[in-house]
Amino acid sequence: MTRNAFLRLVDDALRSIPRQFRDAITNVAIVVEDAPSAVQLAEVDARDDDTLLGLYEGTPLPDRSWAHGNTLPDKITLFQGPIEDASEGDDDVVVAIGETLIHELGHYFGLSEEEIEEIEERYWRGDGDDAIE
Repeated sequence: MTRNAFLRLVDDALRSIPRQFRDAITNVAIVVEDAPSAVQLAEVDARDDDTLLGLYEGTPLPDRSWAHGNTLPDKITLFQGPIEDASEGDDDVVVAIGETLIHELGHYFGLSEEEIEEIEERYWRGDGDDAIE
């Protein structure tokens, strides 16, 4: 898939995530790379058999001090190759991107893995807009 086609699917996925997530995001860059670098894999202690679909890099909202400001955006990187490899078609790519965005935004909001999993579960059951209440 071309990068432009993938970026269109990223836009589709962004529109599909819970509205409260979208409305609460500030100063976050969402970028697409082909695959994670060796440095990125090392940062998350990935094993050889691990697949990394996305990565949040920044300071989670609850960890910021009152003086936090005048900084570069936090960054969420989506890895096109692994996402495509984990998907069987465009619809699956949108789902994989959406799940990855929700997961990485959960880190941005300072949520635990358990809280993120609950949001993902509720969202894919169709409870998307109520997911982070």
